[in-house]
Amino acid sequence: MAGMLYLVPTPIGNLGDVSQRARETLEQADFIAAEDTRVSLKLLNHLGIKKSLVSYYEHNKAFKGDKIVQRILDGETCALVSDAGSPAISDPGEDLVKQCAAAGIPVCAIPGPCAAITALSISGQSTGRFCFEGFLSTAKKSRREHLESLKGEQRTMIFYEAPHKLANTLEDLRDVFGPDRGISLCRELTKLHEEVIRTTLDGALALYAETPPKGEFVLIVAGAPEEVQESASPEDAATRVAQLMAQGLSRKDAVKQTAQELGLPKNTVYEAALKAEEDQ
Repeated sequence: MAGMLYLVPTPIGNLGDVSQRARETLEQADFIAAEDTRVSLKLLNHLGIKKSLVSYYEHNKAFKGDKIVQRILDGETCALVSDAGSPAISDPGEDLVKQCAAAGIPVCAIPGPCAAITALSISGQSTGRFCFEGFLSTAKKSRREHLESLKGEQRTMIFYEAPHKLANTLEDLRDVFGPDRGISLCRELTKLHEEVIRTTLDGALALYAETPPKGEFVLIVAGAPEEVQESASPEDAATRVAQLMAQGLSRKDAVKQTAQELGLPKNTVYEAALKAEEDQ
């Protein structure tokens, strides 16, 4: 291991989820960059690993990132960890990865715990296509604008949320997506009191109005239903053919264009146009 950044995922609740490869990477790294050194120290003590720790978080990443990159360029290996889950996902580590990429430093991601994927897999929602939206803004205007931009999103949506902000977020989700939109609320993942509540946005609001939420949440929200386009009727087709012919198109061209516009077979359009002419 020389001159490389390793992204090492840490448990999201259950310490038993540390893989052998993650353990070995932490042991062999020259130093560890941690979101909160106090949290990471507890994990290292549990693993029996003694290693140099440097802090790297949202408010010091601007100058700490340069120092970490320089150390790696000088030949050291760095293991980047977050407080829980995969670093660089909705996490300041994203910027460090960008800096390393720009400096030509190889980056290696060790597979492991990720709250978003863990929650999605047990949510009971569609998993074929999904989008990760991370944490919503604490400012109501920005939060609503974010959600409004997702109003027509048909993929399953993944959000992270803290318990003290859950009620406001659920209200905004309900107001934008409607009361009957499906949601799976996943909390305390991999911990003793892991819980998945599968309900609607209205149902979630009613539940947590009576029971104060506890623990960190991953919200899995169903995507918008596909818009069902109403099929055009033969009468619509005949009317459109007549309009196009009045504009100078031949019957053949008018039928062809109408079929394309309305998504109907040409034979259906032709027969509808002929019948309308006969009825006149």
